[in-house]
Amino acid sequence: MDFIAIIPARYASTRFPGKPLININGKTMVHNVYIQAQKVFKTVYVATDDERIFNEVQNFGGKAVMTKKKHRSGTDRCAEAIDKIEVLENELYDIIINIQGDEPFIKTEQLTEIKSCFKLKKTQIATLVKPINNKDDIFNPNKPKVVISRNNEAIYFSRSPIPFLRGQKDAKWVSKHLYYKHIGLYGYRKDILKAITELNQSPLEIAESLEQLRWIENGYKIKVGFTEHESISIDTPKDIEKIRQVGLL
Repeated sequence: MDFIAIIPARYASTRFPGKPLININGKTMVHNVYIQAQKVFKTVYVATDDERIFNEVQNFGGKAVMTKKKHRSGTDRCAEAIDKIEVLENELYDIIINIQGDEPFIKTEQLTEIKSCFKLKKTQIATLVKPINNKDDIFNPNKPKVVISRNNEAIYFSRSPIPFLRGQKDAKWVSKHLYYKHIGLYGYRKDILKAITELNQSPLEIAESLEQLRWIENGYKIKVGFTEHESISIDTPKDIEKIRQVGLL
């Protein structure tokens, strides 16, 4: 199987404009993500809608393609980018790994884990989850929870605490059931990536504002890999200070 890692990176983030270009330990954030991706994948590209990001990638010796500004998600941006990349590289790829451009501290173990999900030929889409070990994450709507089948496939994603533990006080939920938090890293077989980006938004996706639900609602299977590493994304300027407090800056 031929893998490619694509890092979607747009400039006009509502909460943090220009964040792919902020300085993280002497390098831009997108450069940090690129370095981590290169440790696991032979071919890595940044897919962006902004020439400033495109030029930065070229300046540090990376590869990038320009994509449209209209995309609603990184998944859509990857779908456009792969067609352009295959022409540039004169090569076809089987599996696309979508690495978020705002996670400069992503672990190589996480990238290796999602790659390993495709050892199973039936895997269509893959993502990662992490066991939750504190009450706050269970009840935090910004940290989606995942319910998993015995086959380690995602049954449902929700911003609400799920499953609901009837008759238990909130403080005891974390000790009474093993909850999983979603880690926003995706892998797709190329034909599946093309298919899911042509689907209309689904009722569950609109309700929860989670694109994965569109795929599940339309019958696609999402294989789940497991990680013990925390997801450390930078969504707002305040996150910089939080990262500094834990010693990563």
